[in-house]
Amino acid sequence: MSAPEELSEGQLAARRAAEWLSRDHAAAARTLGAQRAASEVDALARLSELVGVVFRLRDPDGCPWDRKQTLSSMVKNLREEAAEVAEAVAERDDAHTAEELGDTLMNILLMARIAEQEGRFDLAAVASGIAEKLVRRHAHVFGDVSAADADAALASWKATKVAEKGGVQGSRLDGVPPALDTLAAAAKLGGKAADAGFDWPDPSGAFDKLHEELAELEDARAQGESQERLEDELGDVLFSVVNVARKLKLDPELALRRTLEKFRRRFSSMEAELGEGLSRASLEELETLWRAAAERER
Repeated sequence: MSAPEELSEGQLAARRAAEWLSRDHAAAARTLGAQRAASEVDALARLSELVGVVFRLRDPDGCPWDRKQTLSSMVKNLREEAAEVAEAVAERDDAHTAEELGDTLMNILLMARIAEQEGRFDLAAVASGIAEKLVRRHAHVFGDVSAADADAALASWKATKVAEKGGVQGSRLDGVPPALDTLAAAAKLGGKAADAGFDWPDPSGAFDKLHEELAELEDARAQGESQERLEDELGDVLFSVVNVARKLKLDPELALRRTLEKFRRRFSSMEAELGEGLSRASLEELETLWRAAAERER
């Protein structure tokens, strides 16, 4: 009799993923409650409808614009739609957020259909790939790993990810796409360094570092340093701000978007008040109007 097959952690996770994905989800959903089941059924129906609409657009007699697109041309659209999602979230506008998420989803479905027609991959591969990965990496949900809080869940995810790569890990800072927005990249790099233990024990250390970097920027300005040196110091300040946000568990991108929207609203209020006289108003007058606009928002 041969010895039982010994499976690695990655293989065990893959087996658990296959078991979960092959089961009767509709029946499983019903055991979790009628509302949960109804929501899933409705979502699947609407997604099926959307897939049909997108596929129709790429038919030979479909939309000329959609038929003309390629994966490369759609990347720009996808980035723009994702940015509009972030803006809608910053505005706390649920209707707008739902709309922009729909636009983003449409772009993803269209890109998958384009790839399928080019013989590269298809929507089924996209959907099954992410579903299997989610099940594998949520061993604390679908497997026998326990996670009492979000930090433990994240640790479980990261451990599974390393196991998928055969236990081999490159630089701890790998996995930050060069095309990522700088604020997001800074947050991700800071978080990866923190995972390796290179971090302050509490937010006060991040605040101290921010004050230190601000002082260095001001000192460089006072001494008439070069533009390049000032940019270096400013970069240090901005990175320190992102680290403060990380320690406070805040999203710097979302925070900045909300501030930009707030700035637009208040500046537009001053424009409405002064019209063409805006450029001739004194700084004191403008600050008075700005404070008035801020007070109205409260």
